[in-house]
Amino acid sequence: MAFNIEFVGYFAGICTALAQFPQANKVIKSGDTSSISAGTYGIMTFGVFCWFIYGVLIPNFPMIIANGICLIPSSVVLFISIRNKFISKQ
Repeated sequence: MAFNIEFVGYFAGICTALAQFPQANKVIKSGDTSSISAGTYGIMTFGVFCWFIYGVLIPNFPMIIANGICLIPSSVVLFISIRNKFISKQ
């Protein structure tokens, strides 16, 4: 039985992508982003987007799937964080 290294990529990618969902869920339910750095989430979301594009270009399906999934909750947290910063300044 041969070991398929792509399984490691899928497993690692799914774990890291799913790790973003609890934070996004908490932010969506509470609306509280006061303890979240919008700068950090901005950099992270941009980095995830770049990894997604890189995966598309090479093409590497574990990278595409993991980073595509991860973009969803990261973008949501970033959007709500930025929105809250602008709303609180008005």
